Amino acid sequence: MYWNQSFECMNREELRELQSRRLVDTINQVYHNVPYYRNLMQQRGLVPEDIGGIEDLHLLPFTTKRDLRENYPYGLFAVPLSEIVRIHASSGTTGRPTVVGYTRQDIINWSELMARTLTSGGTTKESVIQVAYGYGLFTGGLGVHYGAERVGASVIPISGGNTKRQAMLMRDFGTTVLACTPSYALHLAETIDEMNIRRDELKLKYGIFGAEPWSEALRQELENKLNISAIDIYGLSEVIGPGVASECQCKAGLHIAEDFFIAEIIDPDTCEVLGEGEVGELVLTTINKEGLPVIRYRTRDITSLNYSLCDCGRTHVRMNKILGRTDDMLIIRGVNVFPSQIESILMEIGDTKPHYQLIVDRVNNLDCLEVWVEVSEELFSDEVRKLEDLNRKITREIQGTLGLSVKVRLVEPRTIERSEGKAKRVIDKRIL
Repeated sequence: MYWNQSFECMNREELRELQSRRLVDTINQVYHNVPYYRNLMQQRGLVPEDIGGIEDLHLLPFTTKRDLRENYPYGLFAVPLSEIVRIHASSGTTGRPTVVGYTRQDIINWSELMARTLTSGGTTKESVIQVAYGYGLFTGGLGVHYGAERVGASVIPISGGNTKRQAMLMRDFGTTVLACTPSYALHLAETIDEMNIRRDELKLKYGIFGAEPWSEALRQELENKLNISAIDIYGLSEVIGPGVASECQCKAGLHIAEDFFIAEIIDPDTCEVLGEGEVGELVLTTINKEGLPVIRYRTRDITSLNYSLCDCGRTHVRMNKILGRTDDMLIIRGVNVFPSQIESILMEIGDTKPHYQLIVDRVNNLDCLEVWVEVSEELFSDEVRKLEDLNRKITREIQGTLGLSVKVRLVEPRTIERSEGKAKRVIDKRIL
C-alpha cells in the first residue's frame, strides 16, 4: 500500500539523479544563507561549485547536535524568521535545547512524509488514529497529526498521559491505529487489562511506534498484548521529526525517504564511510528542506543499510532497526553495552515482564552493572527456588552474550517507573 508510488518506487538511477540535483541546490542554499556552514566549507577550501552531486558528499563537513546548540536559537536557519511558520525544540535537559524551524513548504513536505509513513503502516482514510505522542515543542504529536490529516484519517489528538482515559476513549471512539512510543504502548496494554477491557471491545489493528529503540521481541509482545500489527518508525527533530524512515508491512527494515534525505553509515570513531550492511552510525543530509537544512548530521543512532529491493516494491534504502545510540551506549570495563541487547535477552527468556532498568555504578574503582527485571505477580509470589533459578538463567544469558559479569535483581510488578514518553532504561551513577 503506497501513498506516493511514483516517488516511493522510483528507479534508483533516477533517484540518485534527483538526490544529486537537490544536494547541489541545498549546498548553494546553506553556503549563501548560513554563515556557520559557509565558514566550515571555507575552512575546508570548498565552494558550492565543488559539489557536483552525491558522489561529492564525503567532502562536506559533519553537523552535530552540539553545532545546533552553539548556534542557539536561530543561527542555522537558512531563511529569515518571517518565513518560519513553526518552531519546535528539544527539551534541553542536557544543555540548551536544539531549535528547529519550518517554512510553510517544510510543513507541507513533512505532512507528505508522514502520510507515506502512516500509509505504509496500515493507515487509510477510514482509520481512526489515536495520537498519544506528546504535542507541543516535541515534534512527535504534531508530525503524526498532520500526516494523518493528509491521509484523511479521523484523528484523536489525545497526546500522552492520563492512561486510563486513553484506554476508555480507545474503546469508545473505536480507535484502529495507535501512535506512541513502544514503552507507552506497553503501559497502555497493562492499563487495559487492569480496567478489564476485553480485546473484542477494541477495534485496534495497527500500532505506529517510534521515538526510542525497541527490539523484535518487544514487537511480538505488543502484537500479542494488543492484537495488532506493530510498525517501527524513525525520525529526529534536527532532521525534520518523525517521517524520516518507516517500516512497511513486510517489516524487513525501515525505508528512508531518499528523495528528502541522503543516508550514510560511518564508523563513529574514525568517521570513515562504511559499506552496505556494515554496522555504524547513521548520518543524514536533508535535500528538500528550506527552514533548517542540515548537512551530514550525525544522528548517533547505530544501524546498517540495505539497498536490495523490498518485497513491497519500494526502492528506497532500508535501515535496520536501531541497535542503540552511541551516546546511550554504556562502556563497562571496556565492553560496549546497549540496552536493546539486554531487552532482547529478557524477552527471549520469558517469565519476566517487559520492564527493566540498568543501574550502573562504580565500586572500588570498578564499574558494575545491575539489571532490575520485573517478574509476574504469580512468579514473585511463588517459591523462592523458582525465582533463584530464573535469576541464574538471566544472569548466565546476559553474561554469555556480553562477556561481562552482571548482577540481576528480580523485582515485583510496578517496581520500575512507567513512562508516558520515552522509557528511562539506564541510571548511571558513575562520575565519569
